[in-house]
Amino acid sequence: MTAADDMPDSDESATCQQRPRSLTCGLLVSLALGATGCMHLDTKPGQPVTLQPTTAMQPVPQDPIGQPVADDIDAQTIMLPLGENELHPGATEVAIWERLRRGYRLQAVSHPRIEREIQRLRRAPNALRAMLARAEPYLRYILDEVEHVDLPTELALLPAVESGFRPYVYSPDGAAGLWQFMPATGRMLGLGQDWWFDKRRALRASTPAALRYLQRLNKRFSGDWLHTLAAYNAGARKVGKAIVKARRRGEPTDFWSLDLPGETDDYVPRLLALAAVIADPEAQDLDLPEIIDRPYFAVAATAGQIDLTVAARLAGMPIEELMRLNPGHKRWASRPDGPHELLLPVAKVEEFEQAMRTLSSAERLRWQKHRIREGDSLIRIARKYDVDVDAIRRANGLRNSRIRAGRDLLIPLSDAVALADALSTPQARQRLQYRVRKGDSLYTIARRFAVSIADLKRWNRVGRYIQPGERLTVFIDPGA
Repeated sequence: MTAADDMPDSDESATCQQRPRSLTCGLLVSLALGATGCMHLDTKPGQPVTLQPTTAMQPVPQDPIGQPVADDIDAQTIMLPLGENELHPGATEVAIWERLRRGYRLQAVSHPRIEREIQRLRRAPNALRAMLARAEPYLRYILDEVEHVDLPTELALLPAVESGFRPYVYSPDGAAGLWQFMPATGRMLGLGQDWWFDKRRALRASTPAALRYLQRLNKRFSGDWLHTLAAYNAGARKVGKAIVKARRRGEPTDFWSLDLPGETDDYVPRLLALAAVIADPEAQDLDLPEIIDRPYFAVAATAGQIDLTVAARLAGMPIEELMRLNPGHKRWASRPDGPHELLLPVAKVEEFEQAMRTLSSAERLRWQKHRIREGDSLIRIARKYDVDVDAIRRANGLRNSRIRAGRDLLIPLSDAVALADALSTPQARQRLQYRVRKGDSLYTIARRFAVSIADLKRWNRVGRYIQPGERLTVFIDPGA
């Protein structure tokens, strides 16, 4: 029995358990959602909600499995467009796709199921391009790591299938990060998770772990990469049992002949199809975003815990962009015990480190201690500091609203509290902009998007009343 057999059953038992269909097929989820990161919702009371670009109303096409596909995407509607030449205007360097192709080892594989997946990609060209553009902050680093351990470079595209290059995606069963590790699998590979930080979502922790795991699986399956990929999705035991079963029946044991779950049957050809499209996009009448082959980020030391809003201000960048380069952080501040570093766009590191040298210890964290007095309640304290009760409860590890006079509470004052809460929810909510219409109220909007009124107030810092024309930020569960 190899090391791969030591995996907990909860993480290896079944494809649909490890990576449920709604999120496992990250590539199709990405194509289905397209660029829903920050799209405009223009609805009328009593009508169903429809995602649409911020331009005029347009029909939503369907992909081959019936999912809506944002196939006419206005680039301005994509939340946090980290890529598409933002940092490389007029760049003349070689595109990263050239380097990726040079390391291919699996392109000799041919099968009708691969061709079927290619046709799916061809039916959603703009959504495919948007998904690949989201890879820009991560792809160079991932490709470096893949080449460092001498693996097929097609594996650098695996996060496209797993998560659509969305670092905050969670599966309903708890798989997280670009590589979609389940909690137990992550812990087994050294990816610890606590209240402050989740290494499964941290790029520089999860990528080497994923590649080690793939190497381990590949060794178990005697160098067969299709079996390896199937095992990454379904679990090594399931694939191993399918091989044993086929041998006993005197049947072929290649991937295409095995009796595997339907999701795994699609998973492997989906990766191979994406690699084939990138190998020759012109042959498929598709266009790839220009991603230059040079580092997107560098590591900046923080020398201790820091409020992420403060860090973003020092780096001169939006807090949302900082958090998406550092998705391992689950709260508004970095972990007290580290890691005391942040990933920042290369051009921002010098500015950040210079600003850090002049930052006093009192400016590092935006929170305040409150001594609980007789008659205090969490609601009263939250109103005093204009923060959410849940934020106070989470910051102090309180299981309920009971507090005791004489003790201290930590009051988080950061602007990143609401964003950190929204991004860290298991549903991996999508951030949308909604324009208030005549007759709308917080109640009707909350009911329409299956969120709470308290959440709407916290996300937008509004009171009881809203005005027509006002724009509200709403974090919605795509499955709601």
